[in-house]
Amino acid sequence: MSKGLTIARSFYRSGHRVIGADFEPYYIPVCGRFSSSLFRFYRVRKPKQGEGGAREYIQDLLDIVRKEGVDLWVSCSGVASAIEDGEARDVLEKAGCRAVQFSVDITAKLHEKDSFIENTRELGLNVPETLPVRSVDEAVALLEKKYSGKNGRKYVLKFTGMDDSIRADMTLLPLSTREETRRHVAALKPSATRPFVLQQFISGPEFCTHSIAIRGKIKAFTACESSELLMHYRAMDPASPLLKAFLKYTEIYAEKMGEGFTGHFSIDFLVHENVRKGKGKSVEELMGKIFPIECNPRAHTAAVLFADKSEEVAEAYLSLLDEGKSQSKIEPIVMPGAGTPEYYWIGHDLITRALLPILHLLEGEKDIAMVLGDWVEFLNHVLFWRDGTYEVWDPWPMWWLYVVYWPGMFLMSIWERSWWSRCNVSTTKLFRCS
Repeated sequence: MSKGLTIARSFYRSGHRVIGADFEPYYIPVCGRFSSSLFRFYRVRKPKQGEGGAREYIQDLLDIVRKEGVDLWVSCSGVASAIEDGEARDVLEKAGCRAVQFSVDITAKLHEKDSFIENTRELGLNVPETLPVRSVDEAVALLEKKYSGKNGRKYVLKFTGMDDSIRADMTLLPLSTREETRRHVAALKPSATRPFVLQQFISGPEFCTHSIAIRGKIKAFTACESSELLMHYRAMDPASPLLKAFLKYTEIYAEKMGEGFTGHFSIDFLVHENVRKGKGKSVEELMGKIFPIECNPRAHTAAVLFADKSEEVAEAYLSLLDEGKSQSKIEPIVMPGAGTPEYYWIGHDLITRALLPILHLLEGEKDIAMVLGDWVEFLNHVLFWRDGTYEVWDPWPMWWLYVVYWPGMFLMSIWERSWWSRCNVSTTKLFRCS
């Protein structure tokens, strides 16, 4: 994934020996394997479902650590192996390798939407109302109890696990009639083994954050405006009061979690609609207007925004190895500056900004002016933005990604009749249809 490639390049450019590892679905080599930043690459076995399913994965990591004499493991995995990475962390640390990864307990607490919100509330930080749902009847009853006409709160029903087919469903509940509400909820199939949460709808923009937490201290931080499928990254200005509010919230969270809080920490926030980029408001006022909706206890793709701060980012990670040394000097938090380049992925924009507009034109969904607007935006990105995979000194990962990896993934999916609705070029994830 782009985030792992960016982090590997940061260590390489800071003079370190970097070992890469990945799952490689269908045995198709991943693009990061061909990066000049890697001294060596290993394929590891993907965790399986069920008890003990992570055993082979953890053993592969342990074998690499012992063979290569690894000092530091920086976990860059995706959502599918969140808990398994926590298990791996405990094993690797016992073997003498420090890990930038939360423990199993902390990972589980942050990974699940309901437990994350509950933990955040217990820490004394503001949260949106979030209610656990384990059945259709329970959801309908809660909505009838909470909603009271025009001024009542609206809610979004969110699955706590992974289901690509309903990930984008942001229907506001309740609907106009009880029967419509019940039909919608029933289609999502909430149950004791398929838990959901009803989360208060906050009208306003969404932001994502990415931070490196080492022993309860935030060492690096950034934030940017978000969307359901975020493929364009613009770092917020470090001088923005709103960014300072996100940072303060994150720092308080990490500090209250204690010395054992080490890993990538990424909170998604909704900001109340009456806040306009924090202008004229203090950080303290803004703290009451930002609402965490979920947490990613793993590296976020926003890590690409640190590409020009390789040495500082590497030092932030390596501070984990300084345990026991004097920490009298307070190091500033690493953040992308105001002039940080904006990032896109050319494979995504080629389809969505250059080719699909032609199809929409033919179908009558867009006119010529709208298509030209899309093409101008695409050209602007190519000329003035940066690709999240490409580096002049390290071009092969990008070449492999589009010439070999994605064609191979599409062909294998077609062969298996495992259809997809869309794909995320930055994370190499295919969103499967139900």
